[in-house]
Parts: sequence; C-alpha cells; structure tokens
Amino acid sequence: MTETDSTGPAATADANQADPPSFDGLRALFINATLKRSPDPSHTDGLIRRSSGIMRARGVEVDEIRAVDHDIATGVWPDMTEHGSQTDAWPAIFERVLAADILVLAGPIWLGDNSSVMKRVIERLYACSSILNAHGQYAYYGRVGGSLITGNEDGVKHCAMNVLYSLQHLGYTIPPQADAGWIGAVGPGPSYLDPGSGGPENDFTNRNTTFMTYNLLHLAAMLRAAGGVPAYGNRRSEWDAGCAPDQQNPEHR
Repeated sequence: MTETDSTGPAATADANQADPPSFDGLRALFINATLKRSPDPSHTDGLIRRSSGIMRARGVEVDEIRAVDHDIATGVWPDMTEHGSQTDAWPAIFERVLAADILVLAGPIWLGDNSSVMKRVIERLYACSSILNAHGQYAYYGRVGGSLITGNEDGVKHCAMNVLYSLQHLGYTIPPQADAGWIGAVGPGPSYLDPGSGGPENDFTNRNTTFMTYNLLHLAAMLRAAGGVPAYGNRRSEWDAGCAPDQQNPEHR
C-alpha cells in the first residue's frame, strides 16, 4: 500500500474538508464613516453585516460604531477638550479601538474619494499614534486593519488605498487582499441595499469580502499567538533613550 503524501493533493482536499476554524477570543471593530445619522439606513452597514456576520459565526466579538452619530472633534490631539473643544467623543471611541484586534474602516465614496467622516476618523487615529504599548512600540502594533467601500460611482480602489496606507503608516498590519467594495454601475443609480441593485448578491463583492474577512482573522490570530509584532528594532521608547539597535549613535555609550 502506498503511503499518502501528507503535502500532496489528497492532504489539500482533507484540509479543505476540515471544520472551519474558530477565532474565539478575537475582537473586531467596524467604524462606519457614512454621512447618514442613525436611524437612517446606511448602504455601508449592509456590506459591514456581510463581513461581521462571518466573524460572529467564527466566535469573534464584534463592535460597531457609526462615527457621524458621535461628536468627534476636529484636531490632532488625543483629547481635544484639552485643546479648546467643548466636547470630544474620540477618547471613548479610542478605548474601543484599542480593545480590538481587528479594525475595519468602512464608508462611502463621494466625488471619487473617502467621505469627510472617514477623513476625520483617520485624523483622530493619527492623533493617538504616538501613544506607546507595554513593549514601547506604537500603540497600534499587533493589530490588523481592513477596508470596506460602497457607492454608485468609481473610486473603490482609490479609497481603499488611502485607508490601508493610513492604517499601516500608523502601525496596523495589513493582510493580503484586505479590502472589498461595491459600486454597481458607474454613475447615478441604485446603491448597495436599494431594491434590485444586485449588491448583496454580487459574487465578486461577496468573494472579496469573504477573503478579506478570513485574512483579517487569520493574521489577527497569528499576531495574538505570537504576542504581537516582535519588539526588536521598532521600539520608540528605546530610540528616544538613545538605544538605536544596529544604528550608529554617538550620543549613546
């Protein structure tokens, strides 16, 4: 009898038939940057539900925020009430950001670009990017990020590029194919949840959303199991102290 190759096609088939993985213990946060306040329906919410439903089915604790419902102040500091604003909802939202292993920024396209609400959310994430974690790294290290975009005009890839670049620049890890979207026919027309739009049934969008969701889950689980990104050569606390690994530093003896 010939022994089955554990790395061949048969092994691959067995792996594909295995029970789907559980991601118990992971937490995800979806921030919807729609311009519509609750309870007005949001097409972006519809696409979020497809991704968050997969996560919930796999044991993930999911949190969702519609940013426009909160009084997020404009500014470049973690708490803008310390810099002239009367109110600022961001500090409480930031606590929910730090509680999540996965952050998905989702929103609509306006004039081919991200909404003003999305820009504000990213600006306030940036305002907190200098905060350090327990290892002396930037606070967002060890977390993964993704993007969902909806609309009825061109710009899905442009908007996703902006979101994903911003997240990785702040310290998030971006997995393969970490974005998905739906725009339907370019030009005035139905949006994602409109009757007859074809959005919820669109195979291309559903495939990309599913791939994005599982890639986020796999990478978040890997990072959690590894204790985050290794803290060598990327600790702001050591750099500020003059301990720059593998870098000549005449001020450090």
